[in-house]
Amino acid sequence: MLPILKKELSSFFSSPIAYLVIAVYLVINGLFLWVFDGDYNILHAGFSDLSSYFFLAPWIFIFLIPAITMRSFSDEFNAGTIEILRTKPLTDWQLILGKYFGALILAVLAIAPTLIYVFSLYQLGNPIGNINIGTTIGSFLGLLFLASAYTSIGIFASTLSNNQIVSFIIAVFSSFFLFYGFEAMATYTLFGNSDYLIQKIGMNSHYSSIGKGVLDTQDLLYFISVTVFFLFLTKLRIQHEK
Repeated sequence: MLPILKKELSSFFSSPIAYLVIAVYLVINGLFLWVFDGDYNILHAGFSDLSSYFFLAPWIFIFLIPAITMRSFSDEFNAGTIEILRTKPLTDWQLILGKYFGALILAVLAIAPTLIYVFSLYQLGNPIGNINIGTTIGSFLGLLFLASAYTSIGIFASTLSNNQIVSFIIAVFSSFFLFYGFEAMATYTLFGNSDYLIQKIGMNSHYSSIGKGVLDTQDLLYFISVTVFFLFLTKLRIQHEK
């Protein structure tokens, strides 16, 4: 797994991909949270809270993480290098996990600089330090679990087509639907008393729950299950392509 992980990270950082992803993520968040006037501007909120950031970040990642993962397997299939990888002493799982963790590490590197937002609000609070650390830590953990799920979806989508753009679109749609689609269906009360259960199928419900600062086993198992499920589907796709 480590050779594939190193190969993926080297590929990301030897091209503009890694730098663009991190820069776009930081610039978009920075502009909405600190520069643009509006509901998301932290300085105009009147209280030390990062809820605007944790609301925006999942939507930005819906597009950025598929941009990272779209070439994971589609590029290998298109260029024929997947056959070379199969001659190496690697199992399918080592190949999948190497690509998965490579993309996830890049997403984590994009999140890491935003920790300065916590320090900034800590200093700007009145009095200094007037920030809910428990909720903030929970929200960052929720964002990491969400990024993990998005990455597994993107890795799977990259096995569905040799075209990177097609893989990107599939990953964006799938991530969007799993994050917000079930919640949207629940608002129309189409399923009567089952609407609450329908909403719980979506990722947003569990992401919001973790963001409250309470680590519920149900929420953690949900994200782990989604991640493992899509990685397993990736394994089936690779076997099918053999």
